[in-house]
Amino acid sequence: MDANVAPIRLTIDDGIAIATLDRPPVNAIDEAWVARLDAIVDGVEARDDVRVLWIRAAGRAFCAGADLARMRERFASADGRAHMVDLTRAMQRLFARIERSPRVSIAEIGGAALGGGLELALACDIRIAADSARLGLPEARLGLLPGAGGTQRLTRIGGDAVARQLILGAEVIDGARAAALGVVQQCVPLDELETAARAQAERIAAVPAAALAACKRCITAAVDGTEDGYAAEVQGTAMLYAHAETQALVQRFLAGAKG
Repeated sequence: MDANVAPIRLTIDDGIAIATLDRPPVNAIDEAWVARLDAIVDGVEARDDVRVLWIRAAGRAFCAGADLARMRERFASADGRAHMVDLTRAMQRLFARIERSPRVSIAEIGGAALGGGLELALACDIRIAADSARLGLPEARLGLLPGAGGTQRLTRIGGDAVARQLILGAEVIDGARAAALGVVQQCVPLDELETAARAQAERIAAVPAAALAACKRCITAAVDGTEDGYAAEVQGTAMLYAHAETQALVQRFLAGAKG
């Protein structure tokens, strides 16, 4: 691939930042890919008018994981393997940023989401998959593990039993099965996927940004236990009561409400 071509394209439209993975043939992950997505998150978080980061893909795969050509170059030497570990750390940091961002993230999964590709999707708030998509963390088959957050997020999202089944069995499942197991929230036919993802993005983008950020903070507190979620609810409520946009919306609602 031309080193001057960005591996991820970005467009912003009406409160929605659309990041399109575009590194043929399978949107494989390397250092430039990580740096580009990290820069996109920087830009999205710096804009007050953006509420949603919608991650989708060009081509037949969402993201098939690590760049195999780079693995071939590096795997045989200790220095090369150390570089691969560094990339894993960088992926962990990036995916944690997306997970904890005040912006809401949506993964539109139309094709293969394997290894690091599924780990990216698991870091997003909403996952919508085509019924024909292929999802999995098959690293154990190669004597490896999904080290960019896969063991942690799949366990939290799908539960202990699902994580053990999919990770230890190195299983790859379709979108319909992923929805049944709770790995994705929605599954639709491939020809309806973009429409469904856009509808979800537009619905969320219509919600006030301050409310989205406060809700995400409280949900995260419930999941990871690093913050008192009840206290976060009270703090968030007080902040939103004082927020100009909230005041206008509530006053408009109360003026039109009966009783």
